[in-house]
Amino acid sequence: MEIDKIKDIVINALEDIKGFQIKVINVRGKSHFTDIMVIVSGNTARQVKAIGSNLITTAREHNIEIIGSEGEQQGEWMLIDLGDIVVHIMQPDIRDFYNLEKLWGEDSPEVIVNDVSL
Repeated sequence: MEIDKIKDIVINALEDIKGFQIKVINVRGKSHFTDIMVIVSGNTARQVKAIGSNLITTAREHNIEIIGSEGEQQGEWMLIDLGDIVVHIMQPDIRDFYNLEKLWGEDSPEVIVNDVSL
């Protein structure tokens, strides 16, 4: 499956559970482990877990390989590795603290999918 199709499936899965401030960062050439990084916020541990669970279910339904996932227990920051795309699902305070957008996105094209806080 093409990476753009996978990206669209990922974004739809994140939006289904009201993930917000979705940002897509092209890290090709900057990262040896992925091409695209998607960062999304969820307001509570429960929402972070629900977004992650929905993404994993959706990926399986579309036969997208899940390399791994972390953070399901804590619910502050969940990482889902889909190979060419790595998804970070974070509570806003954790996202602000680590500021992955600045770390990875300074010189990379960044696409803001939705910037609405719910």
